[in-house]
Amino acid sequence: MQSLFLLIPIALLFSLAAIALFSWAVRSGQYDDLEKEATSILFDDDDSDDNLV
Repeated sequence: MQSLFLLIPIALLFSLAAIALFSWAVRSGQYDDLEKEATSILFDDDDSDDNLV
């Protein structure tokens, strides 16, 4: 029973930290464009012809 007095506040702190990190990520624009990064690895953005030599 005494371990619950320790584990419940720790779980609440972890939950609050996770909510705070998620809200920071949403406010900073981490989830604005999910498709751009997923498709950016498929296309070559290098327009120079230096690597054809």
